Amino acid sequence: MQSVGPAVSRRMFGGHGVYLDGLMFALVSDNTLYLKVDSESRPIFENMELLPFTFERKGKAVVMSYFQAPDEVMESPDVMQYWASLAYGAALRAASKKQKGSREET
Repeated sequence: MQSVGPAVSRRMFGGHGVYLDGLMFALVSDNTLYLKVDSESRPIFENMELLPFTFERKGKAVVMSYFQAPDEVMESPDVMQYWASLAYGAALRAASKKQKGSREET
C-alpha cells in the first residue's frame, strides 16, 4: 500500500486500521484486507461479489463501509495501487462530508 503514500497501521478491535494522512482507508481483520467504500465505489466491489466487513454487537450484525479487497491486490503493486486509491478516495469523500456537516451546524 505504500504506493499510495506513507500508510500507517494502528491496532483496533482485534485487527488493524490502515491510515494515510490521518484518514482510515483500510482495515485488516482475521488476515483479510478490507477497503473503504462509499456510494461511488461500493458498486465496483459488489459487482465483483466481494463481501463487506461485519461484526457482532449486542447480538446484532453490524455492517461497516469496508469491503474485502480482491485477492489480486496481493499479487501486483499496480493492482494494489488502483484498489487502495479507490479506498482512499472514499475516505476523502467521507471526511469532506463530515467537515461540511460540522460547518453547517455552527
